[in-house]
Amino acid sequence: MEFRRHGLKLAVCRLGAEEAMPAWAAGGEFSAVVRTPGELSVVCEEGRVPEGVKAERGWSVIELVGPFDFGLTGVLASVLGPLAEAKVPIFAISTFDTDWVLIPGEHLEKAVRTLTAAGHNEV
Repeated sequence: MEFRRHGLKLAVCRLGAEEAMPAWAAGGEFSAVVRTPGELSVVCEEGRVPEGVKAERGWSVIELVGPFDFGLTGVLASVLGPLAEAKVPIFAISTFDTDWVLIPGEHLEKAVRTLTAAGHNEV
């Protein structure tokens, strides 16, 4: 499988479930918003997140090059398995076409080496 790293630095933010989607969450090169009964999660470029927002910052981004058919199985498992064995923390996001794996910035190079050793190709 092919993967591509992006130069973005992202933040994963937690807001209250009842809060409206904040304007700062939209825009930029990458954003994802998920609402559940217990929270509103926002992933976006860390520079867009205001001070005082509960956030984990410094996430780097690896894109699994798609698109992937919805019937295809094992896409994430083939990537996340080796990363778990190498003790690389991840945060995964799926879109209609592909999967995105967020890696803490300090683990990015180890993640790339691990994926390459597992037979994946960086493009």
